[in-house]
Amino acid sequence: MAAPSSLPAISYTFTPFNPLNQTLKTRNTLTARSSLTSQSLTSAKSTLLNLISDQNRGITTQSDPQKLLQITEAIDTIASINREQVTTDSSLSGTWRLLWTTEKEQLFIVENAGFFGTKAGDVLQVIDVEKRSLNNVITFPPDGVFFVRSDVEIASSQRVNFRFTSAVLRGKGWEFPLPPFGQGWFDSVYLDDDIRVAKDIRGDYLIVDRAPYQWKE
Repeated sequence: MAAPSSLPAISYTFTPFNPLNQTLKTRNTLTARSSLTSQSLTSAKSTLLNLISDQNRGITTQSDPQKLLQITEAIDTIASINREQVTTDSSLSGTWRLLWTTEKEQLFIVENAGFFGTKAGDVLQVIDVEKRSLNNVITFPPDGVFFVRSDVEIASSQRVNFRFTSAVLRGKGWEFPLPPFGQGWFDSVYLDDDIRVAKDIRGDYLIVDRAPYQWKE
């Protein structure tokens, strides 16, 4: 009778579960994801600012559909990466200066201010989250200004509802009230210490930076 063959020895090693190791792995994974997200946003922001750098606040873009597509796609990319950011806290407050927009009414005034014997200066959004106020402002140096006052309501982590309450056209020594009209919302899809990127109820896009001054009525 043949002798039974010997089986190879099998060694079992038991490693007890260590919750600390699991926590560290989770933290490392989250840190890596956060780093990748930060790098992606930095790159996307740089691309966007380069795209709008020669677009005269959006006036040039109106006659360049390809450039418009590139800019809006860049904004949508940022919005997709940045879905989790809260942009409606106190960091939203401040004087924001227009860099680029698709809002036709604003661009018409900026482009055609010369017909009224003046020129458009800074175009601003002045937001105070605590006071729930928003002023849309177009300046006409040295003394002219048109602004629309609004009440705002924080609707979500990125959305603000607004309702126009009054409008004023003001020059040196005179002021002309205008009837307000309209309400809507805008989403600030990106916000940092330098810029804010927004989309609104009409499908318009807005890119602003923090002005080096605080505008007051």
